[in-house]
Amino acid sequence: MSEAWPKGVFPARLIEKLHEQGAIRADRAFDADQVQPASLDLRLGKTAFRVRSSFLPGPSHSVAERIEALKLHEIDLSKGAVLERGCVYLVPLEERLDLPEGVSASANPKSSTGRLDVFTRVIGDRARGFDQLPSGYSGPLYLEISPRTFPILVRTGSRLSQMRFRGGDSRLSIGEHQALHASDVLVIGGEQPVDNGVALSIDLVGQGRDGLIGFRSKRHTAVVDVDKKAALDVLDFWEPLYARGRSELILDPDEFYILVSLEAVHVPPTHAAEMVPFDPLVGEFRVHYAGFFDPGFGHSAAGGTGSRAVLEVRSREVPFLLGHGQIIGRLIYENLAEAPDRLYGSDLGSNYQAQTLKLSKHFKPFSA
Repeated sequence: MSEAWPKGVFPARLIEKLHEQGAIRADRAFDADQVQPASLDLRLGKTAFRVRSSFLPGPSHSVAERIEALKLHEIDLSKGAVLERGCVYLVPLEERLDLPEGVSASANPKSSTGRLDVFTRVIGDRARGFDQLPSGYSGPLYLEISPRTFPILVRTGSRLSQMRFRGGDSRLSIGEHQALHASDVLVIGGEQPVDNGVALSIDLVGQGRDGLIGFRSKRHTAVVDVDKKAALDVLDFWEPLYARGRSELILDPDEFYILVSLEAVHVPPTHAAEMVPFDPLVGEFRVHYAGFFDPGFGHSAAGGTGSRAVLEVRSREVPFLLGHGQIIGRLIYENLAEAPDRLYGSDLGSNYQAQTLKLSKHFKPFSA
């Protein structure tokens, strides 16, 4: 493991190489589609632990030690089990890491997970932070799961989170963002400047969608099976929202919304991107759970012309008024460590290429 690994976000071939060399280990062989263009899906193990609270183990404890002190009961996932909304669960993952020096990892919920308002975070032993595994980390991985809106049915092998691997610091500078936008056009539409990333604003007009601007989740719904596609009727779980001549939306506290960016997003094949909150000072709302954008998202050659960023939005303490075109998030671009051998798109069966406003893959198509 003394090999010098390249700087940048690792595309699929390097993730597979990490696995071949033992830096990523698993209880069984990878699923055929588990390695994505620049990330690895993580699979739930056999047992979920219902715990009293979220936690970080800190430098003196393993996650298993903390679970033992906080667990309420154990749940067998081998045949499937329902995780209730408002509860906190810890699940050992099938993958574990033995990272070489110079290679770090970070995690985010998968797009479909975020669009269900399922809060997930990866934890490692002796971690001081969530979703971050430092260079050289060796140990197991656990997923904290807290469904916020819908109860979910999961089982061993379900994939709720994804992991990205990096060599060194791969984020672009302000000048590099501007140069990449000049050569490859990172966003289309909107009027936001490109500096330390690409600002994304909110579409509250719904042009081309008969005024449909988003969805607000319903309460007291049935269970969502996270492994079944196009199985659920939208109106059983969501209330459609329409502009009705207005270009504003008041977010109700503790309600969950699916909205969409005004800009179309482009991630060139040479780069990856991650959405981060724009600025917590601009409003009392939380934007996005799922932040990874793989190379090829929105790329015309990969069938992605016109792809928008779907935004998972929740107001914090008070009602908050959003206006059309208001900045709501930022995309930070990163260099890839090498040219990718696959791109996000229809050839991989990617669920959200060329999307506009779209719910998670679990729901049947909806016509405005």
